[in-house]
Amino acid sequence: MSFTSQLKKQIFIQAQRVVPQQSLSRVVGKIAASENPIVKNLAIQAFKTQYGIDLSIAEQTDALKYKSFNEFFTRALKQGMREIDSDPFSVVSPADGAISQIGKVRDGDVFQAKGQSFSVEKLIGDPQLAEPFKQGEFATVYLSPKDYHRVHMPFAGTLTETLYIPGELFSVNQTTAENIPGLFARNERMVCLFDTELGRMAVVLVGAMIVAGIETVATGKVKPTGRLELNHHNLKLEKGSELGRFYLGSTAVVLFEKDRIVWDEAFKANSKVVMGERLGASL
Repeated sequence: MSFTSQLKKQIFIQAQRVVPQQSLSRVVGKIAASENPIVKNLAIQAFKTQYGIDLSIAEQTDALKYKSFNEFFTRALKQGMREIDSDPFSVVSPADGAISQIGKVRDGDVFQAKGQSFSVEKLIGDPQLAEPFKQGEFATVYLSPKDYHRVHMPFAGTLTETLYIPGELFSVNQTTAENIPGLFARNERMVCLFDTELGRMAVVLVGAMIVAGIETVATGKVKPTGRLELNHHNLKLEKGSELGRFYLGSTAVVLFEKDRIVWDEAFKANSKVVMGERLGASL
């Protein structure tokens, strides 16, 4: 890596440390929620051009017909655009994006990138709720700005708890993952916990820089309070059903218990995935 590239990376990382993350996210959130035609159309067109958004796969293909940037960003896909793997024993990708990392949880730690890791206990935010996953399996899926931003069920289950955890809002791209220790266990997140035929399952929706919100089907859009919020549920969701959505890009971490599933060997860091694609299956 050249000196110039390394310097750019360090400037990017340091800028995230000093920028007022929460204030910036609130400002962006207001713009993203605006239904003023001039504001929302300028934001949508600029974003569409910058990231090469493909609206041909969206239910609404006309960018200017979205009521707000948020509605555009969390756009639905056309019916049948994503096929859910039909094997009843398979585990599927919860989102479109790329595998950040995938593998085993080792001694309670989840591998992040280049020697960085974080503990399951810190990620889940509660020692008792984290216990089933300490020697389990994990898959981390990164959603880039251009991706479809709804998160779906990797396996059928009953949602039993959601735990909102306040935190920082670092970017979650590869550069930051390689340089910010414990990134995914530091950022704001919503932990969703399930009972399934394969034991306990967790899907953690991790917030990021200028993410204007996280939403789940059980809680609605999360309103940051600065404190832990645990809620109990009894909501059955089928594999492939919508679980939640991000307002701007982020990451989903899927966790299973030990000796319950095996990941397909084809998937490694940076593998592209789409929602509903088979990632692995029960043992």
